[in-house]
Amino acid sequence: MKLVLDTDVVVAALRSPTGAAAELMRRAQRGRITLAASVSLFVEYEAVCSRQRHLEAAGLTLTDVGIFLDALASLIQPVPIHYLWRPQLHDPADELVLEAAVNAHADALLSFNVRHFHAAAAKFGLMVSPPGPFLISIGGEKTP
Repeated sequence: MKLVLDTDVVVAALRSPTGAAAELMRRAQRGRITLAASVSLFVEYEAVCSRQRHLEAAGLTLTDVGIFLDALASLIQPVPIHYLWRPQLHDPADELVLEAAVNAHADALLSFNVRHFHAAAAKFGLMVSPPGPFLISIGGEKTP
């Protein structure tokens, strides 16, 4: 199963290692799911995760975030962007996520802002879900 994560899901994994978003990372590490992202989307992950408010909330240093992002990068299947369907959404940052999901032929786009993506994702037959309900739908919330 191939997934594209919105930046808010990556930030949630960084800030809450016991949450559903972090569980997605663990499942990707075990090879149970595939994570996909374009270069531009990954650059956004890096920029947002490095913000001071997220460092403070997670109790991490910039070096720690670099390690987290390196680990995430090792799990990501790169997605080349062949077509741009912009504009589909109001937020240009959301466009990066949608483009990656469409070009990756992802099974789902995971976001805490489902309403931002719902109409546009439906045009491409793309499922949109928050991480917690998605994990439940594929069989369980967390693994040890």
